[in-house]
Amino acid sequence: MNDAQVAGLAAAICATAEAMGQEMNPGTAAMMAEDLCAYPVATVRAALKACRLEVKGRLAMAEILQRVQAADGRPGKDEAWSIALTASDESETVVMTAEIQQAMAAAQPVLGLGDKVGARMAFMSAYERLVAGARAEAKPAAWSVSLGFDPVRRVTAIESAVRMQLITHESGAKYLADLRIGPITDDGQAIAGLLTGTTVQASPKLRAKLAEVRSSVEAAKARQEREKRKKAQADRVNTYLRKRKAREAIAAAQRKEGI
Repeated sequence: MNDAQVAGLAAAICATAEAMGQEMNPGTAAMMAEDLCAYPVATVRAALKACRLEVKGRLAMAEILQRVQAADGRPGKDEAWSIALTASDESETVVMTAEIQQAMAAAQPVLGLGDKVGARMAFMSAYERLVAGARAEAKPAAWSVSLGFDPVRRVTAIESAVRMQLITHESGAKYLADLRIGPITDDGQAIAGLLTGTTVQASPKLRAKLAEVRSSVEAAKARQEREKRKKAQADRVNTYLRKRKAREAIAAAQRKEGI
């Protein structure tokens, strides 16, 4: 953030505190804004809005940070462990964060001894520590691809990662480049065409697999849209209730003055 954005954020923090029923010293708001300046402006403003809607008590730095950091897209520890286990299958292509890779390296010796429970505990301990450290330094999530040898699973995972914007279109094309080595089959051309835009007829088996992936992605999008609509409706209801409460307070004050 530049100086103007930090000043604007400080004003937004003061306004948020006031909306939550508390007074905040402008100097305190300025310090909080400086602490938050390492994060994108839009992310911080979204966190402030979430605080206004969700926090029942006073506005605190911890509440804002919790929501800012949750927006970085890093998986929770249980989801991260599931991703790490999937990556142990050499046929699977997995998209994971740097913290998952590092935590799995710490848990791998225990997993190699056959102690899956102990490996899970070691992984989660390391993962939580690594994520906390990265978030304390305001590091964005860094996603990378661990390529498996199954070409169909590879394109499925990479296409999904591109659609979810975990990796860029260019990165996805780069990871799929080695599919073009050797004689190019119709399926190979169809797989490459997913990112290049070239239309090639795939085999029935590959078409069914890709249709399954697209169906899953569309279902996920539909769920996200439903959640957005529900949240928007809840926001409207909360706004209406706040306005009604304010009107009632004004009316009560006017009646009192009339007495």
